[in-house]
Amino acid sequence: MEHVEETYDIAVVGAGHAGCEAALASARLGLNTIIFTVSMDSVALMPCNPNVGGTSKGHLVREVDALGGEMGKNIDKTFIQSRMLNTSKGPAVHSLRAQADKAMYSLEMRKTLQNTENLTLRQAEVCEILVEEGKITGVKTFSGATYHASAVVLCTGTYLNARCLYGDVIEQTGPNGLKAATHLTDSLKANGVEMMRFKTGTPARIDRKSIDFSKMEVQHGDERITPFSFTTDPDSVQIPQVDCYLTYTNEKTHEIIRDHINESPMYSGVIEGTGPRYCPSIEDKVVKFADKNRHQLFVEPEGLYNNEMYISGMSSSMPEYVQYEMYHTVAGLENAKIVRNAYAIEYDCIDSNQLYPTLEFKNIKGLYSGGQFNGSSGYEEAAAQGLIAGINAAMHVLKKDEIILDRSDAYIGVLIDDLVTKKNFEPYRMMTSRAEYRLMLRQDNADLRLTRIGHEVGLIDDDRYNSVILKEELIKREIARIKEVRVGASNEINSFLESIGSAPLDKGVSLADLMRRPEISYDMLKDIDPERPDLKADVKEQVEINIKYEGYIERQIKQIEEYKKLESKKIPDIIDYDDVKSLRIEARQKLSKIRPISIGQASRISGVSPADISVLLVYLQSGKYLKKDNE
Repeated sequence: MEHVEETYDIAVVGAGHAGCEAALASARLGLNTIIFTVSMDSVALMPCNPNVGGTSKGHLVREVDALGGEMGKNIDKTFIQSRMLNTSKGPAVHSLRAQADKAMYSLEMRKTLQNTENLTLRQAEVCEILVEEGKITGVKTFSGATYHASAVVLCTGTYLNARCLYGDVIEQTGPNGLKAATHLTDSLKANGVEMMRFKTGTPARIDRKSIDFSKMEVQHGDERITPFSFTTDPDSVQIPQVDCYLTYTNEKTHEIIRDHINESPMYSGVIEGTGPRYCPSIEDKVVKFADKNRHQLFVEPEGLYNNEMYISGMSSSMPEYVQYEMYHTVAGLENAKIVRNAYAIEYDCIDSNQLYPTLEFKNIKGLYSGGQFNGSSGYEEAAAQGLIAGINAAMHVLKKDEIILDRSDAYIGVLIDDLVTKKNFEPYRMMTSRAEYRLMLRQDNADLRLTRIGHEVGLIDDDRYNSVILKEELIKREIARIKEVRVGASNEINSFLESIGSAPLDKGVSLADLMRRPEISYDMLKDIDPERPDLKADVKEQVEINIKYEGYIERQIKQIEEYKKLESKKIPDIIDYDDVKSLRIEARQKLSKIRPISIGQASRISGVSPADISVLLVYLQSGKYLKKDNE
């Protein structure tokens, strides 16, 4: 029997948020790319909450955009509400979040894929990876077709051996009732890939017509909308927005959950996988936070053209009848009609310690992976990994240097370093607290930090790159200018200061000194600064942040310089840690498994002590590993 046989440069398995970014990156870099999906309906699907961004996740989307990815552009085309979160706090934790039209987001991304040169979108289940002498050579589909490729990127999301559960109902399906991928895991195991089992979940979708919104707090979008993509004209996204709503669980809700807790497959032992710590089910919240008498629930629309409302904060695997009981206790949901049941989903993923920071498998050359398959959670984390995996797969094929973003470069660097260096026992979620250098890794300066790298890779064109270079120059020039412009303690100046609620001067100061006052912004000074240039809002924002936080920024720059010293001390991959005699046994085992690329990465491995690092540094300086390699 004959089978289809085709050849591509790169094959991407899975067309979720990671797969889309990986495939678009490789195709835009000129490589003949094919992307597989179990269903065309699952392209860039949002099976959980249809939103993009949020605390720390908004940073990831901005970084993906600055590197040349698509997620930011796509949500700018399809959002229905947008809010900047944490604006009462400092700029390091400001995060953009947008509610998407779920169907439009998927359709728009599919349209982008299908209209991208060098990219083929194919509905088929990949059941086997093809490996020869430790190198990937392609994939095989369930139909028997073979697709030869020089590199493969696995972005299977939550589809591998997926099963959805609520109560005693178990369905062997992927998210949203779509077909699961049931064959690839065996092939991966046969090729030495270590698999794990994780779990996530989603709440019920409620018919909008059955909700009493008068009992809920309305949540409006921002008056002035900020786009995600640095390429989106801000004026183009000032559109009418839909409202979201806030309500709460109560003690009656919790009583019902406690009474039926043993009927949840999470607590009856049916679910094997580990769930996400930072996005727990409602039954987990009630059990683990027993002292809380209520939990927030955000009621958010899934789109403009359907009546389904997402009940954020109330994911569950309770039986269907219990779901009705507990939802009906919530203010505004007393008569709620369920459109789709809440459910938990279990799926196969990998121990991401098997990956280099490039997201290439250590034991299979040319095989890369990204997204929930790597043990993370969230659309934004997936897109970030998919982009890096796609870029590095392309660099591998083109025989160019692969890119690694470190922890001082980007949230993406923190995300990937945590995944490949630390042991993750649950789905990994990005948080601002994970980033040591978050004052430097703000969402507002992602273009200044990363566009150069995107340009070097080939995903950012000259015009966009040159505009960022110009922006950088304008910022530096204006900071220097306002540090030099001085104002005296005149009646005019003091009258102005008193009019804006600021203390008068008793001696002359620079405009920069005035701007450091918390109550004074850059724009407030225009009346006493007649020479100021006409600058765009994003330039003015950077000037203000850099002046107001100058001392903190300088301190963090020094911290980064120290960090870079450790990262620059590279560890050759040829080292046999069993030869480093003074290392403790645990350190040898951990170092041999993770194979860090630098002393910095080695120092972040759990079980590797400062004393072990000192031993390793002495061994590297001795050069003994070079003599052994020559033998």
